[in-house]
Amino acid sequence: MEKFPLTRRGFETLEAELRQLKSVERPAVIKAISDAREHGDLSENAEYHAAREKQSFIEGRVKELEGLIGRAEVIDPAKLSGAIKFGATVTIADEDTDEERTYQIVGEAEANIEKGLLNIKSPIARALIGKEEGDSVEVRTPGGERSYEVISIAFR
Repeated sequence: MEKFPLTRRGFETLEAELRQLKSVERPAVIKAISDAREHGDLSENAEYHAAREKQSFIEGRVKELEGLIGRAEVIDPAKLSGAIKFGATVTIADEDTDEERTYQIVGEAEANIEKGLLNIKSPIARALIGKEEGDSVEVRTPGGERSYEVISIAFR
């Protein structure tokens, strides 16, 4: 089985979701199925079918999370330094617009661009790996070539 990188925060988030599903969501849906069964004919019981569908989703997500947690290689960015690598928090400036953005380079399972968590497999992250403060980076995006300057690198 292939391991994949995950920050400590990302690992803890996945574990918390798994605990929530197992200790709260799963028992609630089991009770909803039981309650719906008491209403009689299951073939026309919308509550029963909705609860079974939700149970299927929960069980699928539990299996997915258990697999992710089992294959995760937790990396603590605070123990790293130097050039940009997994876990780095990087501030870059678009060389055309001077717009600054800050991203943390994280694993695929925890990536969320709206929260500034950049997937390590993304074009921007791949271009940034190995760069240092002050370096210029050319990134091929779906919208064309973009140039960024690395403003700062932090490992937290």
